[in-house]
Amino acid sequence: MLSLIFLLPFAAAVAILAGAPARLTARIAGLALLVSGLYAAFTWKCECWSWSYEVLATPKIALSFGFLNGTSAVMLALAVIVTCAAVFSGAAPQGREKLYFSSSLLISSGAIGAFASTNVFFFYAFHELALIPTFLMIGLLGRGNRKETAWKITVYLGFGSLVLLAGIAWLVRETGSYDMREYLSGAVKVSDEAQKPIAALLLVGFGTLVSLFPFHSWAAPAYASAPAPTSMLHAGVLKKFGLYGLFQIAQPLLPLGLQAWLTPLLVLLLGNILWVGFVTLNQKRLDSMLGHSSVMHMGYIFLALAAIIARPENTLAIPAATVLMFAHGISIAMLFGLADRVERMTGSLDFADLGGLAKPAPVLAFLFGMAGMASLGLPGLANFSGELLVFLAGFQGQDFKAALGPVQIATILSLWGVVLSAVYVLRAFRKTFHGSTSKATADAVDLSLADLAPAVLLAVALLIVGVYPNLLLNLLP
Repeated sequence: MLSLIFLLPFAAAVAILAGAPARLTARIAGLALLVSGLYAAFTWKCECWSWSYEVLATPKIALSFGFLNGTSAVMLALAVIVTCAAVFSGAAPQGREKLYFSSSLLISSGAIGAFASTNVFFFYAFHELALIPTFLMIGLLGRGNRKETAWKITVYLGFGSLVLLAGIAWLVRETGSYDMREYLSGAVKVSDEAQKPIAALLLVGFGTLVSLFPFHSWAAPAYASAPAPTSMLHAGVLKKFGLYGLFQIAQPLLPLGLQAWLTPLLVLLLGNILWVGFVTLNQKRLDSMLGHSSVMHMGYIFLALAAIIARPENTLAIPAATVLMFAHGISIAMLFGLADRVERMTGSLDFADLGGLAKPAPVLAFLFGMAGMASLGLPGLANFSGELLVFLAGFQGQDFKAALGPVQIATILSLWGVVLSAVYVLRAFRKTFHGSTSKATADAVDLSLADLAPAVLLAVALLIVGVYPNLLLNLLP
């Protein structure tokens, strides 16, 4: 049952807080989660994974776990892979191991609970559960202006969550159901006049949680300040919650409402890709550059959403978004994990202090380069498959004898994001790993076996899906 997979990281976190060895418990839980989660994801059609317990009779609210569809399975696979890598990454501050590992496991538990929930109330609640340890990790164990950053994301994500809660409450009132399976099956409907305002609430609520432009300014500072496991889990996994919700709830229930907001959505997603892309070019620190690049790449997944909003019969949009969510989650988690290793060996992530790391740390340079190449869409790695499908989805069904529509124009403009990605990734790689060694990098050493294991896990996932994307696409209906 999926409830057991959700409880695994939760129980491990409780055990750590009760006195169990933090590092050992977290890593055993991570390995167990990886095996059980991947098995569940690739056998998601089995009824054995469904489980429900009625919590409230009126209104009928049930703690329900199960797979809505193949997208749920892919998101679970993403969550368990990144969780396993996260608990093996980073270095807990002396004396703070309990907080460090238990919080990481609680973030994972909340993300898995959200992706495995079939009741919209608990879908929302599990995401909120994951935000609490996120705030604690940044505020207590982060770096830089961590307290200011923790308050900033509290305000932003609190605002987004409240707007989202209002939209979900209105949606439940219209449909009379909390069951997300009924939303996808077409068993319940939303009146035409209510669709536009509810769609606006969901776009703003989910969009803020995903860092949709212009509600994005919380994300990059949060990831730059957070400890490595928190950046990996939030940027790699938890941020997909909003996109997942838009595809699983908003798109099937509110087609007319979303169509009314299509043009503003296209403008905003181009803000992610182009505006934030240019901002990323101007970053002076590796962690800040990675944070902004994560925000930028969300625009491509919103482009897939726009494609299916404009043409509901589009058969490529959902596969494109699903593959790209997985690919981005793996690649950005790998980049944040390796950036943490750079900081631990050099004491800095300022580009001005770095340089020449490829000589003392060739394995680190190779793996970071691989993750960077995946991020910019190099063929053979997972992100390429997702981005290519997004661009194809933008033009599916287009009559090329007719004028281009707004989605096609946005797709053409978004291609410039690939150029921006290539510039900032290659420049960051050059400033970090090429050139002469600096004072900070002269005594650097290569990755240890402990640092190598999580990076290799993520690299293998990028390579397998890049070479054989059908591994994920075959899970989709």
